[in-house]
Amino acid sequence: MADHDAAPPPVVVVSPDTPPAPPSGPPPKASHRGRAPAPAASSNEAAEDLPELEYFVAAGPRGFPSLAEFLDILEVDMGKQADQSNRLQHHTDFFSTDYLVVRRGQEFQIKISFSRPYDASKDKFAVEFSIGPSPQFSKNTYAPVFPTPDRQSSWAGRVVGAAGSVVTMGITPAADAIVGRYHLYVAVATPYGIRRTKPDDSRDLYILYNPWATADAVFLDDEAERQECVLGESGIIYHGSWDDVAERDWNYGQFDFGVLDACLYIMDRAEMPITNRGNPVKVARIASAMLNSRDDDGVLVGSWSGDYVYGVAPTSWTGSTDILLSYYRSRSSVRYAQCWVYAAVFNSFLRCLGIPSRVVTNFFSAHDNDGNLKTDIILDEKGRIDRKNTRDSVWNYHCWNECFMARPDLPAGFGGWQAVDATPQETSDGLFRCGPASLQAIKHGELCFPFDSAFVFAEVNSDVVFYSRKRDGTMEVVKVKKDHVGRMVLTKAPGSYDRRDITHLYKFPEGSSEERTVLEKAELYGCVREKSELPAADVDLLLPSLEVALGDDFQLSLEAVNGSGQCRTVEAYVSGSVVYYTGVTSAEFLFKTPIIKLEGNQSVKEVWQVPARSYMRKLVEQANLHFIATGKVKETGQIVTAMKVVALHTPKLSIKVSELNKVNEEMTATVDFTNPFSFVLENVYIRLEGPGVLSPVSKYYGLLPGGSRVTWMQSFTPRRPGTTRLIATLDCAALRQVYGQIQLDVLP
Repeated sequence: MADHDAAPPPVVVVSPDTPPAPPSGPPPKASHRGRAPAPAASSNEAAEDLPELEYFVAAGPRGFPSLAEFLDILEVDMGKQADQSNRLQHHTDFFSTDYLVVRRGQEFQIKISFSRPYDASKDKFAVEFSIGPSPQFSKNTYAPVFPTPDRQSSWAGRVVGAAGSVVTMGITPAADAIVGRYHLYVAVATPYGIRRTKPDDSRDLYILYNPWATADAVFLDDEAERQECVLGESGIIYHGSWDDVAERDWNYGQFDFGVLDACLYIMDRAEMPITNRGNPVKVARIASAMLNSRDDDGVLVGSWSGDYVYGVAPTSWTGSTDILLSYYRSRSSVRYAQCWVYAAVFNSFLRCLGIPSRVVTNFFSAHDNDGNLKTDIILDEKGRIDRKNTRDSVWNYHCWNECFMARPDLPAGFGGWQAVDATPQETSDGLFRCGPASLQAIKHGELCFPFDSAFVFAEVNSDVVFYSRKRDGTMEVVKVKKDHVGRMVLTKAPGSYDRRDITHLYKFPEGSSEERTVLEKAELYGCVREKSELPAADVDLLLPSLEVALGDDFQLSLEAVNGSGQCRTVEAYVSGSVVYYTGVTSAEFLFKTPIIKLEGNQSVKEVWQVPARSYMRKLVEQANLHFIATGKVKETGQIVTAMKVVALHTPKLSIKVSELNKVNEEMTATVDFTNPFSFVLENVYIRLEGPGVLSPVSKYYGLLPGGSRVTWMQSFTPRRPGTTRLIATLDCAALRQVYGQIQLDVLP
């Protein structure tokens, strides 16, 4: 019965000129509808299976004709065990996976068991490979391989041998084949149709880049470099200061279980077209953007704040495995990273896919200057640094990567090592990424070549320009330091744990005629230089090198040297600041204003005692102290300067291992640390791992009182023989950069 007392429904009047409101909620993702017949193939995981049966004829009254009388496939042996020839010859035997891993441009072999002996005169079969959704022959995502020389595709095939009903088939993927995970099928042709093996993931295989194959774009004709830059799992990352270099070990873990799938997922997450994944230039550029999370939900979240409550401190990581697997499993960015973490994980990605790569460190690296060859430091009229108006900074060091590849997109001679950088600094084509930039182009000032050559050029070639700021705001150039930036570029030497100076790959010697020519050429491409020609000052300021342990008192000395035969008076300002390794000042802890009187050709040294209490409470995570001395020579009005970075040495972890060191025999590692300070360390994490011997493990300690000792014993079982390392870090808010390592030779 109707309710006559109910209120009538409201009448809504819509003006014909008012468009309807859009639906609430987020808009749908962009669709291919109306633009393309199918979505773009950009996921290796979303692969499609080929049909088991494909009839060429229509079904008759009794259905489709039977194929029982023709050759049938019983089994396919992929030869995927690590000790079998496929993986040994393809240098993939270290991969921890249940699948076959091979490299393109090189033959591998499989065994096919048929229902009867194969007769080449009448039997026709093919081995088919597909990758991604909608595999197509024209796009190289579907590759049939035939056993007879008269029928060949871009992938070559041959019958190596036959024994009874088992045929051994040799298959050579094209040297430019798409890199990723493929499905494999065996298809037999009959007059009525094609019969294939049923879809079976156990026949999947991975095809990687091949630096051993001359036709591959990543071919590297140096076996020592290949062993290091493709197969090397243990790395050394350099940091500290150019005159007091520190080292930290890293486990790249490119062969660890799940890491290869994680690397392929990174390209899927970037929605990189499957068809582009055989091009190392495009892969390196996409990965440069995807390793950071600034604009694409990439692998790592960067933070330089010192507050890492919601993640892992950058200084705590010991390797890439945890990071890559966490990203792959959680589908969300991992916290936190700084430049060496970005570079180390990027290195794992490149080596895992087979692209030769290495981590490099540039000491005194100019940043955020977008190709400008000047880093500006502002002084007041008396020569004291004006921190309010000084915006530029020089990083004590910066880590990036180099990868080796041909550059068919550039003129001949610009292939080889390429600089790539995943640390988010400046956008390139709209995304935070950098490279690949040819080192040859950087060294010779050819900055018009892609990608981002001008930016990397500036990182190693900028001048530090001191300006004197007048009261009316005008500025005058008073000093130019041309040799401060790009002081030294280091990487690990192949086959050893020694350092290798590769500065010569980026620049010619300072002051050489070649360097002047390069800088002049760089100006043609828009790099702005400071051309002021200032007379050389006859007074020099010198700050000596210091090696200081964290928590120690020390002496700071400033030496003034008069190179003239006349008296000189220097009104000096000496500032000591705690800085981040990025060069950003955190807090000033020392300020002195000596007036130094010098007789002709005399040197005078001023010395100050620096107690630990003056800097300890102001320290930030990497314990860097930056001293800058500036001064004005009263008689000549010239400005003199000196700068010095002191990286405080932190205590070390001690690692010992039991004597038994054989494959599949249990061993014990003992990590030992004593808190050398009087204060308590809180929320302490110790991490431990080793390539081929120990997956990442960690231990938590809530409190570690001053003077107390902690000992952690961890059992492990080596998985393969050879020389490797165990790497450990200790990390807490009050103490960063504590690490240790031990080398061990695992016997078969």
